[in-house]
Amino acid sequence: MDGVMAILTVSQTILAIVSGGVVGFTLGLLGGGGSILAVPLLLYVVGLRDPHVVIGSTALAVSVNAYINLISHARKKNVWWKPAIVFSLPGIAGAYLGTVLGKLVPDKQLLFLFAILMIVIAVLMLRPKKATSGQTFDRSNIRWLRIIIAGLLVGLLSGFFGIGGGFLIVPGLIFSTGMPMILAIGSSLFSVGTFGLTTAISYAVSGLIDWLVVLMYVVGGIVGGVFGSWAATKLSAKRKTLNYIFSSIIIVVAIYMLIINFQAMHL
Repeated sequence: MDGVMAILTVSQTILAIVSGGVVGFTLGLLGGGGSILAVPLLLYVVGLRDPHVVIGSTALAVSVNAYINLISHARKKNVWWKPAIVFSLPGIAGAYLGTVLGKLVPDKQLLFLFAILMIVIAVLMLRPKKATSGQTFDRSNIRWLRIIIAGLLVGLLSGFFGIGGGFLIVPGLIFSTGMPMILAIGSSLFSVGTFGLTTAISYAVSGLIDWLVVLMYVVGGIVGGVFGSWAATKLSAKRKTLNYIFSSIIIVVAIYMLIINFQAMHL
């Protein structure tokens, strides 16, 4: 698997680590949505120029961080393995197909579509989350066909844009199984890691991963995740306000991306 290795300045190296830290901190603080900023941070803050390399690299970084977080959730018994695996298997096929389609789309058009996805995610994050009571949770009442179809579709989206897809996997698991929110979050990390790894392998085969950037992003993400988890306990009462602030930031960044890539759509 060949890859690219961009020659980064000292400032770009620092910015890559800091950007990874921002993503990790956000994921630790809010429990989702943070990885959507990975692509614009690498493009517009770090200064990498090839969107396809950025998408391939962030997919691998998100995958590694998801698997690391999966370990801690598994230790706390917050992972229900059978639905997580069944969700992921068709998702692998969807993610691979998504990467094939994504690599065919021109850079600016792909970024334009990515910006639209960012706005959708921001809006979904603002919706109130309904926690499912663990006492009424029936492990035998699982809609396997729903899980398979949802896994395929989410995998396709994940591969096309190089994102983890946790914002869709969590409600998909709750909808299909009725599992509590905390169990859905823990179980979703297996799919996030698997979809990201599938995407990364496909991009690596095409030489579209910058391994050094991935390493810096992962290191920054791990450190940021630790601080984010710590801040989550301290700021739990202000979680709704934090969600509003973060969603607003996503929308502003998305609008910027829409404007600078608008001409590529030939509308």
